[in-house]
Amino acid sequence: MTNPYHPCRQADHDPVSPPVASAVFARGLPPAKRRLAWQAASVLMVGAGLWWASPAHAGDRLLATWGVTAVDGTAGGGLTPWAVIAGGGSSDQIGGSASVTEVKTRDHRLRVASAAVGIRDRVELSMARWSFKVSEDVIPGGKGLEMSVLGAKVKVAGDAVYAQDSWMPQISVGALYKMADDVDFLKAVGLPIRSGEDLELYASATKVWLGALAGYNVLGNVTLRWTRANQFGLLGFGSDFEPDHHLKVEGSLGVMLRDDLVLGGEFRSKPDNFGAVPGFEEDNAYDLFLAWFPHRHVSLTAAWVDLGNIATKKKQRGWYLSGQLTF
Repeated sequence: MTNPYHPCRQADHDPVSPPVASAVFARGLPPAKRRLAWQAASVLMVGAGLWWASPAHAGDRLLATWGVTAVDGTAGGGLTPWAVIAGGGSSDQIGGSASVTEVKTRDHRLRVASAAVGIRDRVELSMARWSFKVSEDVIPGGKGLEMSVLGAKVKVAGDAVYAQDSWMPQISVGALYKMADDVDFLKAVGLPIRSGEDLELYASATKVWLGALAGYNVLGNVTLRWTRANQFGLLGFGSDFEPDHHLKVEGSLGVMLRDDLVLGGEFRSKPDNFGAVPGFEEDNAYDLFLAWFPHRHVSLTAAWVDLGNIATKKKQRGWYLSGQLTF
């Protein structure tokens, strides 16, 4: 490639030209009405689940087996979906969850608000709203990049917990429709983004082995994701160099130290669609997490996370905090 893109060619300390930066700041965040509609939809989703849930028997599933909330809004770990369905409802109930997550690395900050409904421990519907504040060293003023995610997941076979006499894990398939709000701006500063919205497909296999490690329960998960997302989708999808989707592998492993305490780690591989754009190479993501379930309806997750290079900033490591309400 003799003439690669150079979105930050002007100067290391000021990668965005003043006219473009001025236009961005004048445009500001996405319209307030759009954000309000998204928040209202989240409230309605959770409210619908509460309305239809069976109050006399809600929460029949084994504590913590619904996982926490992944950054995409699905039930699972912090980085990757699991085959489990959101909420504490069993096969004849409707449950759900609502969560708030914050990730702070050395230079950037991410906030995610999400909600999900689980229907009869078979179908999950989810939504998430991302707000990513970029370092002021990259974009003067610390512009926020926003993204919306709609998800659906269906359990197709197996049971993660109760089928202990079988090697077969619980298997679910899902789809995530992602919409990045700021692709026009990102294209203006030189990123060769293919699309501002896209559909991701994934399949997850999850298994809990009761008493498998010196009497402790062990959880394992493998997810295959068909994606072309740039930095989870915040920087759009695909590029002029890599327009196609790729199959990526993700995994989780956790140990239940107590019935209400899970220690584990995760791995999420990601496509590197901007490999030809200096400073925008993309790395895989990792975390080490501790999830605490002090009550059937409440969980708190703390983690150390390594997201690698993000928007010219290398070694983006830091902390991850998430709180979830489950019904």
